[in-house]
Amino acid sequence: MELANGRCNQENVVEQLKNGVNAMKMPVRDLESNWAYMVITALAWNIKAWFGMLMPDKARGTQVVKMEFRRFLNTLILLPCQIIKTGRKILYRVLGYNDWLQDFFATWERIRKLKICMRG
Repeated sequence: MELANGRCNQENVVEQLKNGVNAMKMPVRDLESNWAYMVITALAWNIKAWFGMLMPDKARGTQVVKMEFRRFLNTLILLPCQIIKTGRKILYRVLGYNDWLQDFFATWERIRKLKICMRG
């Protein structure tokens, strides 16, 4: 039973890659461009998973990880903002509200505080 459930989940992931991020709808014919397009769509999918795993509220994070990509895109990425350049600052004024904004900003703050070690 667990094996079948695991397989079903993989089928859901494949379906989301096909229809959610349109990974199988290649815009051009040559292999290199198609490869680049597949890499970009896989990275978009991974950003959704990483964002969910980094959320301070674990229950909401699990919801993001399980969320369909289009819903993630419309809920947390395509936020209407007004960008204001003043003096030496750039202000981002969020113009729309949804239930996920508090989680979005809490996660953004957590990501901002991460110390990333990079080796050169």
